[in-house]
Order: sequence, then structure tokens, then C-alpha cells
Amino acid sequence: MTQLRVLIVDDEPLARARLQRQLSTIENCIPVGEAADIESALMQVQILDPDLVLLDIEMPGGSGLELAQQLSTRECPPAIIFCTAHDEFALPAFATAAVGYLLKPVSVEQLRQALAKVQCLNKPQQKLVSGDEKDRGRSRIKAVSRMGVELLEVDSIRCLVADSKYVVAHHPAGETILDESLKELESEFAERFVRVHRSALVAVAFITGLRRDGANYRVELEGVTQAPMVSRRMLSSVKNLITEIC
Repeated sequence: MTQLRVLIVDDEPLARARLQRQLSTIENCIPVGEAADIESALMQVQILDPDLVLLDIEMPGGSGLELAQQLSTRECPPAIIFCTAHDEFALPAFATAAVGYLLKPVSVEQLRQALAKVQCLNKPQQKLVSGDEKDRGRSRIKAVSRMGVELLEVDSIRCLVADSKYVVAHHPAGETILDESLKELESEFAERFVRVHRSALVAVAFITGLRRDGANYRVELEGVTQAPMVSRRMLSSVKNLITEIC
């Protein structure tokens, strides 16, 4: 496997040293340089041409978000993984086509998993993927898990279920809490998901059938055991949809 050349950008010396130590334990990764501010980071990228930048957000001389935007205009931009103590910047960070967003203190396992995603693509491929996402609209959404803040592929989601003040996405790998409302998700992904209940949306592409559950009906979905209940008001339209696709 080709080695990943990594630039660390963080204004805190201890944070840079920690990432250096962690990278030394991960195969196929080479730390090629460090920077403590935006100006020196730009210079390092120009000189070193890294494959990946581990990037803090709040730094002297500007924001890491601004740097990520500048780097994205390069012909072959490096991949970006944000490493920050602040979770409130996740949405604007992902808008820069970052491949990861890790909350400090970053663990070796978190870093290893994030790097694994980057190692699947070389820089020209990353650029093509980013371009496709811009043309198609959002293909990944912000998710909160025990690992921190990460991205969830929309195409992997089988259903979205409102649970108290959160929305839970059910997918073959498990369940993930989303930081968006069901109404917002329905509006954005209306072509992929259909509402079957006031608290549930299901992915049309993964509907396998409708089964009776006592006096109610549930939608069966490929790849998950979760079967959202269908409301009486929506039962007729859901039956018609299933007749068309199954």
C-alpha cells in the first residue's frame, strides 16, 4: 500500500507532538511536517505536497476552515481531517469536503479509522469524488457516535426514525444519531425517502414488503431488522408505492 504523507497543522505544540506519536504507530503513514499557523501551513503544503492534512480549526492568522477552502482549489488537493476541541464547527467543516472530523483528545483508534478512509483513495480520486458530490448534492450527513462526529453515507440508510429530540438512522452497520430534524431530512432527500409515519421515513430503494403486525402494518427493509410502523393515514399510499416497486 502506498504510504500516506501527513502534514500536522495545530497551534498547540503538545497536540502536534501527540499526533506525531500516534501516527508513528500506524502503518503506511509518514509525518512529513508541522505548522502552527495558517501562513506556515500554506507554505508547507506548497513545499511538501502532502496527501493528508490533520487540521485544527482555531489558530493564529485565520481559521482552519478558511485554509481547507483554499486547499480545495488546488489541482490535486490533500485530504483534510479536522482535529479540534469544538464540535460546533462540524457542519461547515464537512462543507469543505473534509473526510473526517475528530474531537480532541484524539485516540489512536479514531485516527487509524479516519486514515483508513483516506488510504482508499489517492489525491486525484479524492478530487473526482468531491466533484461528484458537488454535482449530485449532499451524499453524506453529519452523525454523532461514540467516536465523535463523523459522516454517514446517505445511501447506506434504510430508515430514519424520530426519537425524542433526535433522529436515529438505521443502517446495516447499526444505528446512528443525526443532528438534523426529520422534517429537514425529508425535504432534502424527498426523492430517496418516503414518509410512512409522522415519526419515520424509509428508503424507497430498500423496501422489501409490507407485513401486518396486529391491527397495524410495518414496512420491511433490506439489511436491517427495524420495520417502521405505517400510520393509518399513509397506509393507502404506502401500499400503492410497494405495489409499484415490488
